[in-house]
Amino acid sequence: MPVTFWTGAINEPHAFDARVGFYDTTLRDGEQTVGVVLTAEEKLELARGLDELGIERIEAGFPRVSADDRHAVELIRDAGLTAEVWGFSRAVEADVKALVELGVGASVIESPISDLKLDALGVDREAMLERIVYAISFAVDQGITVAFFGVDGTRADLGYFETVYKTAVEAGAQEVVLVDTLGIATPEAVADLVGRTREWLGADRAIHFHGHNDFGLATAAAVAAARAGANWIQGTVNGMGERAGNANLPEIALALRGLYGIETHLRLEHVRSFSEKLRELSGYELEPYKPLVGENLFRRESGAVASQFHDPPAIEPYSSDLVGTERGIVLGKKSGIDSIRIKAQELGLELDDEGQRALLARVKELGTRKRGVLTDEEFRQLARG
Repeated sequence: MPVTFWTGAINEPHAFDARVGFYDTTLRDGEQTVGVVLTAEEKLELARGLDELGIERIEAGFPRVSADDRHAVELIRDAGLTAEVWGFSRAVEADVKALVELGVGASVIESPISDLKLDALGVDREAMLERIVYAISFAVDQGITVAFFGVDGTRADLGYFETVYKTAVEAGAQEVVLVDTLGIATPEAVADLVGRTREWLGADRAIHFHGHNDFGLATAAAVAAARAGANWIQGTVNGMGERAGNANLPEIALALRGLYGIETHLRLEHVRSFSEKLRELSGYELEPYKPLVGENLFRRESGAVASQFHDPPAIEPYSSDLVGTERGIVLGKKSGIDSIRIKAQELGLELDDEGQRALLARVKELGTRKRGVLTDEEFRQLARG
């Protein structure tokens, strides 16, 4: 296998072994991004794309939200995907019944467990515990595999957290999800909570981590969860979600593979095309400097960097081939003489040294004036002029 990461040896002392699966909630939690509305047919198209990416579990949606959401679950259920199709339910009997009617065989069942959430809802701890037991027991009796999802768990009282999760397992939950709803947990705190939960529930209990990115730590927290023994990482593509979004599954896969040597089933070479389709259907843009999918990752304007363009490991941490894209030079205010030479060769323009230097001055002037990069046609016009 060719070397695709050029990260050096600095991370080697911190490597660890882990088997991590991805549970994608783009179609449910991701759609909670403000202003995003996806049709049932669009969700089916995206579910097929997620399946092709190698996502092992796809949360098809919350069927009680609307008729469209219910229809989306039906379409994805019948799509013949390789990935497992999961549903979403609150600790409410009617939610579980909707999943049973649809024949969904696995679902997270969520319930708030922090005092801040419980107080806002006007429900005490004991009453919420009763709801959790009833909903999980009912779901399990109906043949549904349950992963209990304690909303705002990272702000819950630790003693109550332990009681809730032990009770959920006793009620029949086969798996559990540790939920950092507001993205407030440091990676160290996430690792500690995963470790404690493993001690409380036993080594064989499947543990998920579901994190948000309000402090910009969702990827780091997910990696910390994996290091501490979490089996599943929940998140979305492009980091979609409420507020600052969810943990970004492709970024986590990239970090695990490139920095820790941990392979996952996610196919990095297909992420950029899927990311673009998701943006198109969702109606929003991402920063051009976004990790993995940003349009500027392998484009170079700086003259100092262009002088090393022939040697990718000198200026990039991983190969463009890894993520299925191409490298390129763009021209603007920050270009240098090597930028002109490379672009001229690319476009088949013959320029001597004097011509290159004269053209560089014109490129810098136009790039400054338009406050952006030049198109290839603008460059050709300057070269002709």
